[in-house]
Order: sequence, then structure tokens, then C-alpha cells
Amino acid sequence: MARAMAEVSRARAVAAFTLGTFVFAYAFTQRVAPSVMTTELMREFSVGAAAVGGLSAWYFYTYAGIQVPVGMLTDRFGPRRLISTAMAVCALASIAFAFSGSLVTASLSRAVVGASVGFGFVGILAIAGYWFPPARFAFLAGMVQTAGMLGGMLGQAPLRIAVDQAGWRGTMGGLAIIALVLAVSIWFVVPRRPEREPEPVSVPGESSGRPTGGTASVMRNQQSWYCAAIGFGLSSIMLGFVGLWGVPWLRDVHGLPGQEAAAITSFLFLGWALGAPIWGWFSDHVGLRKPMVLVGIVANILLFTAIVHGGVTNGALLSALFFVGGVAGSSMTVIFSAMRELNRPAVTGAALGLLNMCVVGSGAVTQPLAGWLLDRGWDGAMAEGARIYGATAYDTAFLVFYATNALALAGALLLRETRCRQVVT
Repeated sequence: MARAMAEVSRARAVAAFTLGTFVFAYAFTQRVAPSVMTTELMREFSVGAAAVGGLSAWYFYTYAGIQVPVGMLTDRFGPRRLISTAMAVCALASIAFAFSGSLVTASLSRAVVGASVGFGFVGILAIAGYWFPPARFAFLAGMVQTAGMLGGMLGQAPLRIAVDQAGWRGTMGGLAIIALVLAVSIWFVVPRRPEREPEPVSVPGESSGRPTGGTASVMRNQQSWYCAAIGFGLSSIMLGFVGLWGVPWLRDVHGLPGQEAAAITSFLFLGWALGAPIWGWFSDHVGLRKPMVLVGIVANILLFTAIVHGGVTNGALLSALFFVGGVAGSSMTVIFSAMRELNRPAVTGAALGLLNMCVVGSGAVTQPLAGWLLDRGWDGAMAEGARIYGATAYDTAFLVFYATNALALAGALLLRETRCRQVVT
């Protein structure tokens, strides 16, 4: 992404970036879709929480695992061809998921969905880097997060309504059609990537002109891993709790119907949507990165505690807590700018790919781990062919999210302040 800005009209650049945010919103809808289908999936495949958590997590395994290669491929080929092709593959995988007859085929289809939409985030940041001024990068990264959270909201109450009306299979078929429309639109709207600039002077011990050298440079940088720890922890409540287990928790512990529970949890995505660009703008405005994430992590922990252990049963108050929790968690968007500033510009794609791998890897770890803990605490209760878990089982499972946020706090304390400048060149 360390290229001169291509000669592209402002209108087309804005259109390309906007369409890219639609792709990321769609990815988030797919990401959280199982959270409103848990009962149907348990009943369909005759499984418990651990199996459903594993099914959902296949999206994260492949999404996270592909991020470093995606960064290198985006640096090499540009976002247009990669995202368009990936969304076409996603359409086919969504159809396969809709027609799955077993947990195995559903898991494989879910894995392909995760891998295909995994091209979106780094590709969108590449669009921002190619055709917008560098000073706008943090704000645009925040806008991408906003789009993703709006997609997450669509994946809660609206998607639950679709499941009630068309069933989970019909709903996945509808998502396949949307992916195909996005694939065609990306191909015709996003410009070709700009010509490559001359490669930077090689660093001793590296082949900076090759992707492997850039990735090695990122991985040898301790600050990269501190950024990764922050991203992993700050995103865990959004991806692991709200992304899968928040709706069942409100249903089992608070006795709320599925649509109401999904509506309440969707307020966390709304908080992320509004908070992410504000954090990015404010961080750029004051010229600081580290204090933003420190405040966000502490607030994230306190608000999660208030939601789960505060004894709040009122729907409006719960919605408010989820909303503010989303604002706190959205401070994570700042760490993408820090990651960019703490690594050489020539390896920006690889750096952002590694960070995004760890962010999404949070869901891959926390969803099945919490599900496994739920199954261990299950007391045998069933309702309409699906397992029901008690408050104690959920309390134990949710310790996972305290551990991930403690890891984020440790990373933030060790993070180097960049003052919004490129400190590694």
C-alpha cells in the first residue's frame, strides 16, 4: 500500500470504498449469523453447544488463517480481482451451507465462507491506501468498522426474523444471492490497482522485495504482537459473546424470546458502529494511540461485568449497556493505525493481515471454548430438542472473555506510543 495515489476520480474512489464497506458489512452478517440459528442448528444436527460453537468457529479458523496471505496477495495483485472472485466463491459456499445435510458438510461450507469473505477487510484498507490521503487512514478504518457493525446488527434481529419466516436454509440462500451481487459490483466499480513503486532498499537479513521477507519483518517486531494481543482481546466480547452466545444467554438466563434477545445484543454493534470512527478521529486529533486503547480495554471489562453480573433484567437498560460496551470495544480500531505506524510502509499489507488474523482469531478461540465450558456445566435440561444452559454454566464459560481482555491490557501497557507518526521506516 506504499504506492503513489493513482489517477482516479474522487467520485470513483468514494464509490469503490463505499462498495468495499458493503462487503465488510456482509462479512459481519455472515460472521454472526449462527447466533440467531443456534436452536435450529442444534435441533437439525442433534448436537450441543460445543458442536455449534465449533461449526460457527470454522468461519474464524479460515478467515484468520488466510489473513497474512491476503495481505501479501493484496500488495501484489490489488483488491479488485481478489475481492470479486472471493465473493463469487462465498455465494457458492453459502448455497452449500443452505443444503448441508450433516454437521461435517455445514462446517466445510462455513469454512469456505470464512476464507472467501476474509479478503474483504485488508482489501478495503488497500482501497483507502491507494486512493485516499494518508491523513484520512485512521478515520476510514473507523468507517470500515462502522460498516461491519451495521452488518452485525443486520445479522441479529433482522436475520432472526428472516429465519422465522424462511427457515435457516432459506436465509442462507438469500445471503448467497447478496454475495453474487457484490461480486459483480466490485468487478465493475473498483479501479485496477496503481502501478507498483520501486521496491525499498533491502534490510540486511531480509529480502524486502519478496512477501516472505515482509512477513518475517512484521513477525520479528515485538510491537506487532502487542498490537495483536490488543486486537485479540478487545474484539473477543463482540465476536465470541455477542457473535454467538449472547442471544442464547439472554434466552436461557433471562427468558427472552429470540427476536427480542437479538435486538438487545445488536445494540453492541450499534455502539461499535458509532464509536469506531469517533475513536479514530479523536486519536488522530490528539496525536495519541496508547491512551485510547487503555481506556477502551478498562471500560470494556467494566461494562461486560455490568451486563453479565450486574443483575440487570430491564430490556432498555440492557440495551444501553450493550451499546456503551460497543463504544468501548470499538477503541480497537485505533490499533490498526498503530500497527501501520509500527511497521515499515512496504509491508503494510502483511502487517494489517497479521493483525486482522489475530482479531478474527479471537472468535475462533472464544466461541468453541465457551461452548465447551457450557457443555461441561450443562445440567441435562432440554427444550424442543435443544439444550438449555443455566446461569452458572454461562458464568463459567464467560470467564474466557475476562482472560482475553487481560491479555489485551498487558499488550496495551507494553505498546509503544507512535504519536500518530510512522516510527518504523
